[in-house]
Amino acid sequence: MHPLDRPVWSSLSTAHRPLSLGDDLARRYVIDVNLFASARDDSDEALAALAALVGSGEQVYQLQVPEITVPPGLVAVKRAWGVQMVAQQPLAGEPSADIVMLGDEDAAEMLALARLTQPGPFLARTHRMGQFHGVRIGGRLAAMAGERFRFPGWTEVSGVCTHPDFRGRGLARRLSQHVATLIAARGDTAFLHAWRDNTPAIRLYESLGFAWRSDVHVAVLARA
Repeated sequence: MHPLDRPVWSSLSTAHRPLSLGDDLARRYVIDVNLFASARDDSDEALAALAALVGSGEQVYQLQVPEITVPPGLVAVKRAWGVQMVAQQPLAGEPSADIVMLGDEDAAEMLALARLTQPGPFLARTHRMGQFHGVRIGGRLAAMAGERFRFPGWTEVSGVCTHPDFRGRGLARRLSQHVATLIAARGDTAFLHAWRDNTPAIRLYESLGFAWRSDVHVAVLARA
């Protein structure tokens, strides 16, 4: 199976292993980093290990190309379809003086922006998953984009969002291209995910040189 088919597992078992809980059968991100979790495969042992990582009252997200098998003891409280897109060639863009790297000192603003715009699960330490960049206007964090799943040869562009007060200025496009360019510069291939019905986002990414690779299953799991 291609590592992109189970990007959550590919990330948790390699680059993000220090940010995870679990073992060689199943892993999840620690609670303040992200909500994603994955079994290594659909064997009974791996699914049981995944279920054991979900406590009472908790929810975890799954994202993968193969159909999601819900482990015994868990239920899917939500299911959806997404698309996975891959950069078709190394992206290159002109440096922008107003794009700045974000870090721990910006974490509170990043979390507030993500809660307002809902680009996907974003918690107090999600920014530790990779490099994040943003644009400030009048001292306010107007938009940001960064990296999420990472494994050898591949890095995901994620967390792309713009404050409603600053939409229509092309900030999401510029930041997405900036992050993808940096990924390509270090020798990785950029990929990303979007909801399958989010046509404007898909068109934006296509214009940047990303192409559809596969539909993906998304599910939110909780204790039965």
